[in-house]
Amino acid sequence: MNIIGKREPRVDALGKVTGAAKFADDYNMPHQLYAAVKYAEFPHAEIVSVDTAKAAALSGVQAVLTAKDVPGSNRFGLGGDIRILADDRTRYLGDVVAVVAAESRALAAQAIDLIEVTYKELPAVFHPEEALKEDAPKIHEQGNEIVHHKLRRGNVEQGFAEADFILEHRFTTQAIEHSYIEPEAALAYPDEQDGFVVIGSLQNFYTSHKAIAAALDLPLSKVQIIQSTMGGSFGGKDESATMLAARAALLAQKTGRPVKMLNSREDSIRQSYKRHPYILYYKWGCRYDGSITAMELKAIADGGAYVSMSPFVTWRSVVQATGPYHCPNVKTDLYAAFTNNNFTGAMRGFGSPQVNFAIESMMDELAEQVGKSPLAVRLLNGFETGSVTATGQRLNHEVSLKHALLEAASASYYGKKWAENRLTKNKSNPIRKGIGISCAYRGVSLGAEGVDAASAVVYIQPDGSVNVSSGIIDMGQGAQTAMSQIVAEVLGINLNRLRFLQPDSGRVADSGPTVASRGTIMGGGAAKIAAENVRAVMEKTLREMTEQEQADFLFENEEIFLKKGNGKGKRVAGFDEVVARCYAKGRPLFASGVRHIAETNWDEETGQGDAYFTYVYGANVAEVEVDTETGRVDVTKFYSVHDVGRAINRSMVEGQIYGGVAMGMGYGIMEEFIQEEGQAKTLNFDEYYIPTALDVPYMKAIILENPDAKGPFGAKSIGEPALEMAAPAIANAIFNATGKRILNLPANLEEVLLGKKLRRKTPRASVSCKIGPL
Repeated sequence: MNIIGKREPRVDALGKVTGAAKFADDYNMPHQLYAAVKYAEFPHAEIVSVDTAKAAALSGVQAVLTAKDVPGSNRFGLGGDIRILADDRTRYLGDVVAVVAAESRALAAQAIDLIEVTYKELPAVFHPEEALKEDAPKIHEQGNEIVHHKLRRGNVEQGFAEADFILEHRFTTQAIEHSYIEPEAALAYPDEQDGFVVIGSLQNFYTSHKAIAAALDLPLSKVQIIQSTMGGSFGGKDESATMLAARAALLAQKTGRPVKMLNSREDSIRQSYKRHPYILYYKWGCRYDGSITAMELKAIADGGAYVSMSPFVTWRSVVQATGPYHCPNVKTDLYAAFTNNNFTGAMRGFGSPQVNFAIESMMDELAEQVGKSPLAVRLLNGFETGSVTATGQRLNHEVSLKHALLEAASASYYGKKWAENRLTKNKSNPIRKGIGISCAYRGVSLGAEGVDAASAVVYIQPDGSVNVSSGIIDMGQGAQTAMSQIVAEVLGINLNRLRFLQPDSGRVADSGPTVASRGTIMGGGAAKIAAENVRAVMEKTLREMTEQEQADFLFENEEIFLKKGNGKGKRVAGFDEVVARCYAKGRPLFASGVRHIAETNWDEETGQGDAYFTYVYGANVAEVEVDTETGRVDVTKFYSVHDVGRAINRSMVEGQIYGGVAMGMGYGIMEEFIQEEGQAKTLNFDEYYIPTALDVPYMKAIILENPDAKGPFGAKSIGEPALEMAAPAIANAIFNATGKRILNLPANLEEVLLGKKLRRKTPRASVSCKIGPL
């Protein structure tokens, strides 16, 4: 490999470190207006009337809009129920009833206070189990059940009858804020052809494109979406960012002027969707040898006010709810319910962190009951190549789960430390050490959720410089660099020849959503195909130059060599020379590539089928110190092992792993978006705790490579796997230290150790940041 696997600098690094990169709020235009929103006053209420007269009369206010002023569709989203502006009712306190455009932000805020809304308050429901009861207040006409996914395999009653004992636990996980550095922002303005342009921080900008065009009642061709540099997303800038951008576009359409809309941090947290909180009931039939005869699982997700991604998030949960473990008899029922809380949607992990916490806690409990180490029971039950999943899918690729477990255990001296911690309980010292292990498998990309395709364009300019573009969004994860390296490898050129262009709805075809860790495997796959299509044009010219119709060529280090044919290994030409020859022959070097994978199937009634076209595997080990007097937990070391297929850029893979560990640590012991009766109580980072550089532990990333034929140069995924098994490793380490099983996230040690129910505001850890080899 010429450039694949190398620690190349990121193609967007210079702009970000110099400040030249333009984020959404950096875009401004002459004569632009500023927008503000009028929030709902009740989590559930009928909107009787909205009086905007006083606001509209305020000098400097150019437009005041309510739902009745939307010329096209006011609703969008998977369920068609998310309101750009609340129309019939408010369903959570982040709903927006009206928007204002004014000459300044201060004037816009003043006008908002002049809008008078009359409500008829309605009964509300804030707990998903309560929402599913027959007598619960209906949030939508169809009732409060968003979705019910089922999985049926074997006979669970028979499996329980064959078991030596039963394990049962109830787990809960919390709502999580995405906590991206850059709040949502957009600039919308009329163009010169009776259309509109929106520049914004939009994770799935083709979804936004459709919703905004529909709201404006315009064809897609008259609405152009330009992606700005994005300051993080983690799944969070889909519907929330689309709502904001659509409101700005509607105001631009009404006024005929540019309109800037920017969320404050409080606006962002109040409006945006969160990670789904889950209630999980796990029942396993087990044998004394540590094997599992049956699993019966029920989970209820709080979907909040709107459908959003709940059907897809909970579908992934169903597929992965039994973990990477053999079990012949499985019954799973997974529900999502409407409540009057913030709606919930996509977040890094997408339904797997919740079930992984339960699965990996149960596996440790199984080990405890049968007197084996947690590593031993995982090796006993874990998948291997050729294993069959709970959905009936045979894993015909390289299944590296046990390799990952053994690597993690070896690097951390897991077995020795686990045994020592169990024996060492010095009552005079309140600080207890613990070590915990976890593992997981994850379906790559969208799978049977829907159409899985991505596109890219490669354009070699006449001077040999190269432009690359794709509909896959770089949110900070490095997608542009990975795709650039793939193109450079195909063409045998240095990375400094390439410039990656920001996505533009008028430039490149729909690539689907940038979710499900599909940026490299799908976007990179499309970029590889586009580069190969361009190279094919160059090879035609090379065959003419060598007068060898059957010749094959090696593109390497800016040169082209004969790979097969007369004079094998001989240099034919430099890259620039071939480019010039192509243009001289009237052969522009421009090509698109589309990667489409349709190797999945699913039976919704039985939950059986080939859910994903391939999977990734990983294992984590966490070490903690627990103060048994205060409940304080310090995560001191973390080992994270992942099979990524092939690492396109090792530095970026390691970065994803370190970031995933930090986010998983927050999920495990620090973070919680708190609502009381639908009212957000953690509206900024003085109240919502996230790990900082001082909190993260020593981290060791171990990359396994088993190239997969489905991925470009064998690459698969890392973004979400890096996060999704971190929390249970920490929870299991706490058990190893204290003998107390954590059943609720974030781990509330005050409650477990002191017997008191305290509000979850876990103190920050104070561990120095160390990243590198032992």
